[in-house]
Amino acid sequence: MARVHRLLTWPAAFYIAGILLWYEQYKLTGNPGSVWLFTVLSDWLFIPGYEKPFRLFVASMEIAASVLVVIPYTRMWGAALALGVMSGAIFFHVVSPLGIDPYHDGGALFKEACTVWLCAVFILLSYRADAKAVTIGLLGRRKPART
Repeated sequence: MARVHRLLTWPAAFYIAGILLWYEQYKLTGNPGSVWLFTVLSDWLFIPGYEKPFRLFVASMEIAASVLVVIPYTRMWGAALALGVMSGAIFFHVVSPLGIDPYHDGGALFKEACTVWLCAVFILLSYRADAKAVTIGLLGRRKPART
């Protein structure tokens, strides 16, 4: 079953990369809709005037996640980065003035963020043994307390 899960991570990885890279054209070229969205967010976060660095930072994180998720050796790291970025996107859509449907298109952006989030969770669950090993390696094993 683990082999089947690993094989199914390919379409999930390509979906994540496809969605994230599709929206880079808007973020990187300064599309008015993207500029408006990040202006609303930067103003709401009390950092007015930082729309462009915020937008370009998010774009660079999404590009990094897109590249990492399609390489099998780094897929887990790309999925983790995509999960983090999409968690932020979902959070801001839910609690900020943007709302679920900022472009009045039925919430397409929000729905795609949720789908990318679910694909990233699927990949991380499929690589959970690797994730556990990395976590143990980074944090070290806890030794039982001596009494």
